[in-house]
Amino acid sequence: MKRRTFLATVPAVAVVNKLQIENNENVFSCSSYNWRTFFKREGKVWGEDLDFDLTQFSKSGFKNIEYSITSPEMAKRLISVLKKFDIKMPSIYVNSVLHVEGEEDKSIKTILEIAKVVRAYGTKIIVTNPNPIDWNKEIFKTDEQLKRQVKALDKLGAELRKMGIKLAYHTHTTEMLAGAKEIHHMLQNTRPENVGFCFDLHWIFRGSRDSEIAVFDIMKMYEDRIVELHIRQSESGVWKEEFTVNGDIDYNKAAEYLGAKNIHAHIVLEQSIEKESTENFTAISAHKEGLEALKACFGT
Repeated sequence: MKRRTFLATVPAVAVVNKLQIENNENVFSCSSYNWRTFFKREGKVWGEDLDFDLTQFSKSGFKNIEYSITSPEMAKRLISVLKKFDIKMPSIYVNSVLHVEGEEDKSIKTILEIAKVVRAYGTKIIVTNPNPIDWNKEIFKTDEQLKRQVKALDKLGAELRKMGIKLAYHTHTTEMLAGAKEIHHMLQNTRPENVGFCFDLHWIFRGSRDSEIAVFDIMKMYEDRIVELHIRQSESGVWKEEFTVNGDIDYNKAAEYLGAKNIHAHIVLEQSIEKESTENFTAISAHKEGLEALKACFGT
């Protein structure tokens, strides 16, 4: 599904530098992961007090959130607070274990239970990054593990499709190991109607040892599978506090390419911080800056 209902049609004859936004409405989402990293630096814990968290979130100007959800119970609690702040949740993020025998069915069951809850609140995309073997080590999965995972991913996507929800496959760095065999196997061997691609430009960049050409090669290769973009910028390989169009990745080039191809992806800001990041912004000010940069690059 290339077209989101909240994005207007870009004329096929026009080469644009934007993904135009219907009625100039703020349709950009923001990931909860960002806020967890900023809160940690500020001595706070994201998720400890949802009312406080979403009060801060609202001050950034974002009207939509992509939250990382682990259970249907968590989804219910979250939605009750989101309603108070009139914050929408077009997409959510859920981890999964799909390469281990017996675990894939548990993950599918949990995600489908979560989907039943969030669907009623308007969620249209569920993003999953099948867990690596080890989050802290560069270990690629065996061919047999990938065969198991791809079947589970397609099965999950088919079940979500029956519910009117699109599954979007997401990657971090380990999927780029061994000739990027994991990302290629997932997208070459799942059905497009069941599994879309959550294209996280910066994790592709980092997974390919800070290669911008790899980012654009992956974009061209799987452009017809992209349903969502995760947006982050770095400078000399280090995550910036605020999203900017210029940096290690040329986002103007990305916006121009996607616009010219008439690809209307849901856009989620995931501008997070790491140990080496500068300390010039608060969580709120960084996200205000990022939202304005998103509008300048991808919308009006």
